[in-house]
Amino acid sequence: MRVASPVSISLHLNDQRSHASRAQIIAAFASIYLVWGSTYLAIRYAIETIPPFVMGGMRFLVSGAILYLWSRSRGAPRPTRLYWRNAIIAGGFLLLGGNGAVMWAEQVVPSGLTALLVSILPFWLVIIEWVRPPRRRPSGAVLVGLVLGFIGIIVLVGPSGVGGHGDVSPIGALVLILGSLSWAIGSFWSRDAQLPESGLLTTGMEMLGGGVLLLIVGALTGEFSRFDIHGISKASAVGLLYLISFGSLLGFTSYIWLLDKVSPARLGTYAYVNPIVAVLLGWAIAGERLSIRTGIAAAIVICAVALITTTGSMKAKQTG
Repeated sequence: MRVASPVSISLHLNDQRSHASRAQIIAAFASIYLVWGSTYLAIRYAIETIPPFVMGGMRFLVSGAILYLWSRSRGAPRPTRLYWRNAIIAGGFLLLGGNGAVMWAEQVVPSGLTALLVSILPFWLVIIEWVRPPRRRPSGAVLVGLVLGFIGIIVLVGPSGVGGHGDVSPIGALVLILGSLSWAIGSFWSRDAQLPESGLLTTGMEMLGGGVLLLIVGALTGEFSRFDIHGISKASAVGLLYLISFGSLLGFTSYIWLLDKVSPARLGTYAYVNPIVAVLLGWAIAGERLSIRTGIAAAIVICAVALITTTGSMKAKQTG
């Protein structure tokens, strides 16, 4: 089976499970729950003294190179030009559009609320499958989830009259919502495009392509002119190293390993656990404000994501 990208859990899964111990599965779940939930806070610290697109480019070039070289050393065939083209396109949607939006938006949006807004990804996956051929209409429960998610976003981002003082920059929220759309498009592209059989090799190639694109955008937006390598703070350096080692390498490899061990619904729970972890870490470590409005919005959005994820709105695709 080809696993085209880490986000494709609801799109691309083989029903056959290889044997794994309970302890191994728990450890892998702990990785994607806690590590991926903590990456939002790590991004916040990393971009304090490293411009966001430059930081993302460095992160994914290093982690992508490690995954690519590891996969090739383990016998993965050399990718063709077509594979590289498709991987770069996927990296553009997933990492430049998706992760790039997160890194840019965290300049104006708290890390916990960033994770909450990014968690609307399943909404976009449902909508895209609904509007594109063969137009798979979601079930009634999923439609309820979509409406709930929309209400949650209005509560979180809407005017102060909706429930208190606004907690999120409207521009930052819009960038994150469009970033989630970009990630969803990249997920479908990764599922359908011709890419290597090795999931780790494909992920490494997408990271390399996305990393280069992030650096190009950083250069075009003038980030290099204001980037002082000697001015990188200890917190930013630690944040970047954490994103490379834990966020990209440990998190992604744990995710890919779990793809063949557990059901889509079970693995998909990360989509609503990560925001909780991110919000709590942002509050406990970075002192990010937790308001009643934020709590209500978080509860609504997370319930909506859980409803969409657990009702099987997106069928897993069987592949050889």
